[in-house]
Amino acid sequence: MSQVLLCGAMIVTLSMGIRHGFGLWLQPITMARGWSRETFAFALAVQNLAWGIAGPIAGALADRFGAYRVLVAGALLYAAGLATMPLAANGAAFTGAAGLLVGIAQSGVTYAVVYGVIGRNIAPQRRSWAMGVTAAAGSFGQFLMLPVESALISRLGWDQALYALALLVLVIAPLALGLREPVRAAAGGASTQGIGAALREAFGDRSFNLLTAGYFVCGFQVVFIGVHLPSYLKDRGFDPQVATMALALIGLFNVFGTYAAGALGQRWPKRYLLSTIYAARSLAIVLFLLLPLTSTSIYVFSAAMGLLWLSTVPLTNAVVAQIFGVQYLSMLSGFVFLSHQVGSFLGVWLGGKLFDATGSYDVVWWIAVALGVFAALINLPVREVPIARPLAAAA
Repeated sequence: MSQVLLCGAMIVTLSMGIRHGFGLWLQPITMARGWSRETFAFALAVQNLAWGIAGPIAGALADRFGAYRVLVAGALLYAAGLATMPLAANGAAFTGAAGLLVGIAQSGVTYAVVYGVIGRNIAPQRRSWAMGVTAAAGSFGQFLMLPVESALISRLGWDQALYALALLVLVIAPLALGLREPVRAAAGGASTQGIGAALREAFGDRSFNLLTAGYFVCGFQVVFIGVHLPSYLKDRGFDPQVATMALALIGLFNVFGTYAAGALGQRWPKRYLLSTIYAARSLAIVLFLLLPLTSTSIYVFSAAMGLLWLSTVPLTNAVVAQIFGVQYLSMLSGFVFLSHQVGSFLGVWLGGKLFDATGSYDVVWWIAVALGVFAALINLPVREVPIARPLAAAA
C-alpha cells in the first residue's frame, strides 16, 4: 500500500503541479507572439477538453492492461507537448501542442488512472482517505511547482522554461514502476461484467449523473481561477509576485483541504461534504468580489479557495467506487472527469472570450458563483450505496 501511495502521490505532484502553473505563461506568451488572451485561453480550453475526452479511454486501458503502460505513454506525450509549445508560431500550432498533446497526455498521468490502482489495492474502509492523500499530493505539487515555474520563466525565459519542464515530466516514467499491477488484478479478476454493461449501468444511475453534473461546475471554477487569476490581478495593478503567491497559497491550503475531505469522507456522508464545498466556493467568490481588493484580501481568498480547490476529487471518486465497485473505476472516473473538463473548457475559454469582448472578468466570476449554488443543490440527492446487481461485478 505504501508503495502505491508514494509513487501515485509523486506522479500526481508532477503532473498536476506543472499543469497548475500554465496561467503564469499567459502574458509572456501572448505578449511575445502578439496574440490575444482568447488565443491562449482557447488552447488551454482545448487542453482540458482533450484531457476529458481521452480520460475514459485511458482509464479503460489502465483497467484492462494496468496503469504502468498508460503512465509511461502519458509522460512521453506530456514532454512532447511541453517541448513543442515554444515552437508554435501561430494559434493553431499552439493549440495542437498545449491543447491536444498536453491534454491527451494528462489523461494518462493524473487522477483517473492513479485512483484506479488505489481503488484496487486499498481496502474500502481506507479508500476515501487514500484518495485524499493523493489529491493532497497534487495540491502540494501546485504549491511546490508554481514558484519553480515562476523562477524558471524569470531566469531562463518562457520558452526555455518549457523545455526544462519537458525534461522534468519524464520522471513520471520510472515512478510508474511503483504502480505496476498484474493484468488479472487490473482487469478485475474473474468478474464477468463487460464494459458495455458497466457503462449502461452507470449512465442509467441517477446518482452517477448528478455527480457528473456537479463535477462540471468544479472544472469551470478551478480552471477559470487558475488560468485567469494572475491576469486579473495584474490588470488591477498588482505585482506578478502577488499572483504567484496567490496560486501557491491555493496549492498549499489545498493540501490540507483535500486530505481533510478524504478523511471526513470516511465518517460523514460525502454528498453533504460535496454540497458544502460548492456552496462555500460561491460564498468565497462573492466576498472576494464585493470586498476591497488588497494583497491581504487576495491571500485570504486564495487560502479559502485552496481549502475547497480539489477537495471534491477524493469525495467524488470515492462515491463512484462505493456505488459501482473498482473493476472499472478508472474508466467511470474518466467519464465523470469528462464532465469536469467540459466545464474547464468553458471556464478558461469564456474567461478569455468575455474579457476580450468586455474588458472585464466580472461576468465569468458571477457565472462561477451561480454554478456553485447549482452544484451544491444537485449533490444533495446522491445515494451512497452499492448498486444492486443479480451477480456482483465489482469488488
